[in-house]
Amino acid sequence: MSLYDAVKPVVFRLPPETAHRLTHRAMRAVQDTPVQSLLRRQLSVSDPRLRTELWGMEFPTPVGVAAGFDKNAHVPRLLAALGFGHVEIGGVTAERQSGNRRPRLFRLPDEGALINRMGFNNEGADAVARRLAAEPSPPVPLGLNVGKSKRTPLSDAPADYRYTYEQVGDYVDYTVVNVSSPNTPGLRSLQHRDALEAILGELRDAGADPLLVKLSPDLSESATEDALAVVDDLALDGVVVTNTTTERPDSLSAPARAERGGLSGAPIEERATELVAFVARRVDVPVIGVGGVRDAAGAYAKLRAGASVVQLSTGLVFEGPTLARDIHRDLLALLDRDGFDAVEDAVGVDL
Repeated sequence: MSLYDAVKPVVFRLPPETAHRLTHRAMRAVQDTPVQSLLRRQLSVSDPRLRTELWGMEFPTPVGVAAGFDKNAHVPRLLAALGFGHVEIGGVTAERQSGNRRPRLFRLPDEGALINRMGFNNEGADAVARRLAAEPSPPVPLGLNVGKSKRTPLSDAPADYRYTYEQVGDYVDYTVVNVSSPNTPGLRSLQHRDALEAILGELRDAGADPLLVKLSPDLSESATEDALAVVDDLALDGVVVTNTTTERPDSLSAPARAERGGLSGAPIEERATELVAFVARRVDVPVIGVGGVRDAAGAYAKLRAGASVVQLSTGLVFEGPTLARDIHRDLLALLDRDGFDAVEDAVGVDL
């Protein structure tokens, strides 16, 4: 039994958002200390077979942290020390936001899932930019997930996204446009072609490069095709697949299944992997696979389905801080089993 297995029952007695806040405080307390160096030695898996090059950057391992875990860029260096190969901060909005009313985060422990309706709570672009300017950069690629401020009318969304990028963009390695969170009113309507073109075009004009878009699993096939056409038309650099879902699989049994918000974790894993494959067949740019990853088998399935790298967040809540190390060790065994010399060789082999 790991230390996390021992303390998890105590942690899970706390309300989910309280537990998350206390975890972040503990992580901030050890970031940039000798404890961080110890964690890096214990949890980082350094092996050239795990390296991936995207957009001229080296991702030392294929598993990163998805947006939502470190919204305000408080602990990116500590997350890198846990063995993650990249960290995506945010969603960051132009304005500081408190988010939706609590409770707004719910555990489904038996299902390994979370439901959240956080509402892009974050400190705002100016505060995040000041933090990134004042602190060292993490030793892995750092992504920025940009959301729309709740008070901003949909018609003004392009300028709102641009403001956030112009404040924070100099301190990150890639930018992801989030138009797919279910927790900001009207946001997902921005995934449709005209609105998406306006936002992405504005960010292109502002110099965002590499520029990616994050899609919802709840889009119809035709709407997804339209969004991917914009990826081609504007020569975007990648697609993140997928965000949380408002759908509720019949398999869910926890009382929290009735809560509004986006479902993440194990119940969406299979659907997310299918969407990775759907998108990877239709675009010629890298795909970042997100949704339900909690072990090497799940990460490997998304890589084989066409993801160049994968991300997780909910899995970290349920499996604990050794998760990246465990995945990468087991992933190396899977590569050996199937005769691949490097993780890049496995990308898309099931398409």
